[in-house]
Amino acid sequence: MTRRPLVPLGIGAAVIVLVADQVSKWCILNVLDLQSVGSIALLPGLNLTMVWNRGVTFGLLNSLGAWGSPALGVGALVVVAALGVWLTRAQRPVVAGAIGAIAGGAVGNVIDRLRFGAVVDFIHAHAWGWSWYVFNVADSAIVCGVAVLLLDGLRTSRPHDRLAGADEGR
Repeated sequence: MTRRPLVPLGIGAAVIVLVADQVSKWCILNVLDLQSVGSIALLPGLNLTMVWNRGVTFGLLNSLGAWGSPALGVGALVVVAALGVWLTRAQRPVVAGAIGAIAGGAVGNVIDRLRFGAVVDFIHAHAWGWSWYVFNVADSAIVCGVAVLLLDGLRTSRPHDRLAGADEGR
């Protein structure tokens, strides 16, 4: 399989994630007005809870101050550029889709940083006194994309697979 046909797949995944992320955030801010409401229980263990995240995933680096949001935005765009290069070299559809999901999520959060100076987070999972970090669609796509890449890397880097590939060339 040539590499070029996988670039549109990755770009398509990025666009789908970006649109889903931005539409969900628009609904949270403008339809549900979660800023005023604060939190809405959807299911036992799942709420919509408004959080402005000025850091990165899970609130890390929240204390960077005024330069934090622009610095994190630039950093994310550098990562997206590197993902774009990786996408042109992707040889499997699952890798192209995962790269696209990560890039789309990163761009979605950069848009928030540019518009609001912080990322809109609103999905809040909790159970039995335990509470997970509040996150959004972009964060979910990034985490799932990274998980897929890790699993794919583990699958393709097993010694048995390398030996089988070496035997095929003989």
